[in-house]
Amino acid sequence: MALPQDPSYLQALVDIGSNGIRFSITSLHPSQARILPTLHQSRCGISLYDAQYPPSSAGERQPIPSSTIAAVISALRDFKRTTLDFCVPEANVKLLATEATRTAINAADLLAEVKANVGWEISLLSKEEEGRIGALGVASSLPGVRGLVMDLGGGSVQLSWLDGQKAPKKGAVSMPYGAAALMRRIGEGRMRELEAEVSAAVKGAYESLEVEGEVAKERQENGGVTLFLSGGGFRGWGASREEFLDTEDVQAAAAAALEDESESIFRVSDRRAGQVPAMAFLVKTLAECLPAVKEVRFCQGGVREGYLSGLLSSQVRALSPLVVATTPFAWGDGTEPLADLVSSALPIASRDRGYASMGLAPVDKTLITAFANTMYTHSSHSKDLQASAALRSTTSGVLASVHGLLHESRALLGLLLCARWGDSVSPTDETFKRSLQRLIEDPWTLWWVQYLGAVAALIGTVWPAGWKEQAGERLKFETTWENDKKGNAMLRVRVMLGKDISAEVLEQEIHGLEKVGKRKRWVGGRDGAGFKVAVEVRTAT
Repeated sequence: MALPQDPSYLQALVDIGSNGIRFSITSLHPSQARILPTLHQSRCGISLYDAQYPPSSAGERQPIPSSTIAAVISALRDFKRTTLDFCVPEANVKLLATEATRTAINAADLLAEVKANVGWEISLLSKEEEGRIGALGVASSLPGVRGLVMDLGGGSVQLSWLDGQKAPKKGAVSMPYGAAALMRRIGEGRMRELEAEVSAAVKGAYESLEVEGEVAKERQENGGVTLFLSGGGFRGWGASREEFLDTEDVQAAAAAALEDESESIFRVSDRRAGQVPAMAFLVKTLAECLPAVKEVRFCQGGVREGYLSGLLSSQVRALSPLVVATTPFAWGDGTEPLADLVSSALPIASRDRGYASMGLAPVDKTLITAFANTMYTHSSHSKDLQASAALRSTTSGVLASVHGLLHESRALLGLLLCARWGDSVSPTDETFKRSLQRLIEDPWTLWWVQYLGAVAALIGTVWPAGWKEQAGERLKFETTWENDKKGNAMLRVRVMLGKDISAEVLEQEIHGLEKVGKRKRWVGGRDGAGFKVAVEVRTAT
């Protein structure tokens, strides 16, 4: 996706963390700002935390060595050249440092050396500011957030409560129990003392948020609270409460990865794998101190995302990432009429018929709008590639880099687009398609995906260049529930064509719509999820 080329919207950010330094350049052009599109990103593996606790220190904190400061300066100089290549305005360059720098014995020396040799100033985030930014980073990574948020770094961990895209009311509580910090403390022994200390800190942090009313409401309405986790130290843990608490399996996998390179875990470095015992310790503490947690969600959000999100207006942060990301791909004179046309193929009374509405909840206005936006994206591909390219578009294709999308949203949109282009993929892609389908809990949802894909194929033939305002009304749907001869629910789809549209031209697409209702095409087979579809075609006179 080509981004508007206006350097004034570019933001260069240096996140000086405890485990490494991350560099990024992001466009905050109004058309795409909600999804924080990245133009450049890199990482330097300088651990300022480890540098202050060398093996020879016997656990006593030391000043950051001059050699480490020199390495930091070298990395910053390199990134400064990159910012000049991208024409980032000097005023839009920001350096943020967290726990390891903030608490360093010679933090002032590091800041002075960087200023003198690079010309940039480092901003030291306070504990409260670090927590607030971390919470905003998590909020930016999802379309909706309500629950407890924990952001884990190398030197510290922050706990806060989020409701929507707003900054936490009571701020965030920062505790000095990051992945690297906990590993050092565990290495010192005195585990009972450490357990009591961390447990008291987590309980105190939770109580200070003053969210008992919100927690009680979540328990009553949803059966418990969602815990949103961010940070590389949590990478590798499962998403359900049971998987999250399964520390033994995760520790075993990490140990195997360290002993045998062939057992390496994707996106989990040896350093992270070595910190798993600290994470297991923290997970057990969380389970004991936060008993209201029902589910755990892992988020791609941190200092970068939180700081940049904080620059946006509340109106922009409230936008749907899925709609914002797909809008540049829209064809024709407007997406709304196209989305309305897709929606009109759904029976009006679906939500009121109990069993007949099963699986429709995820197929909301946001998803249908995104579907309408991308319905023509793969028109230029050969027939053999269209369905496969569409299937992978949200995970490794044109939408892969989009920030803020749920896994379920990526899966649904990819499956919808695949169905729109006929749903026929190679054996390799068939395996991948089944993996995406497993992300969708309700098989009825998968049937509606097939149905709407067939609807979109018909729309795409009638409107090959997208909806055109001056062309008049070419196509309408009227869809109702009826019962077949056996008393089973079925869809009656009335396809009304403009007078200049020939039904014969659409024979293949009409047949494809009917095929979705064949029992052998139902999800799970003849006794699975699906409805019979009866199609009537009428042409205006």
